[in-house]
Amino acid sequence: MKRQYYISDDLNDLRIIQSELEDKGLSTPQLHVLSENDAEVEKHHLHAIESVLKKDVVRSTELGAVVGAICAALVLLLAYSMNWHLTAAGWIPFGFLAVVILGFCTWEGGLIGIQVPNYQFRQFQKLLKQGKHIFFVDATEQQMAIVEQVASQHTNLKLAGSGESPPDWVVKSQDKFNNFMKVMP
Repeated sequence: MKRQYYISDDLNDLRIIQSELEDKGLSTPQLHVLSENDAEVEKHHLHAIESVLKKDVVRSTELGAVVGAICAALVLLLAYSMNWHLTAAGWIPFGFLAVVILGFCTWEGGLIGIQVPNYQFRQFQKLLKQGKHIFFVDATEQQMAIVEQVASQHTNLKLAGSGESPPDWVVKSQDKFNNFMKVMP
């Protein structure tokens, strides 16, 4: 899948574009609006980005976990190389310390991530502060022609580039979940 970013300042136009794309076969999990004004996005029934995904929490937590795993491995390696594991306490204090270090680094990574914008959206921060909205579409190669055709019909929509897209299976599972939730009472 490919992700296309578009800039707009008209939520009414974005609602029309979203409807046109859904009518042509794209699913709601493929269409997103990033905006500083979440209330207006919700009022226009647009598929907004979840607040947690606006921040770099997921990526920073993963980086923190990697750093924590490396540090935990170093603690265990140090205990082994210094033969500290041969004491009466054995591996227990070092294993506990390794788990604490892993947890702390993971937690700290998440806290850092809460404070910074998602790395995929940093390039749009200035535009968002100006009141613009970022509409992005995750589409397959076949669907990309539809997206470009619909986008070309809306003069307020300006192409802002492309980026990383989630795997196809993630989007399909979100779509199946949404369809399941629609039939639930």
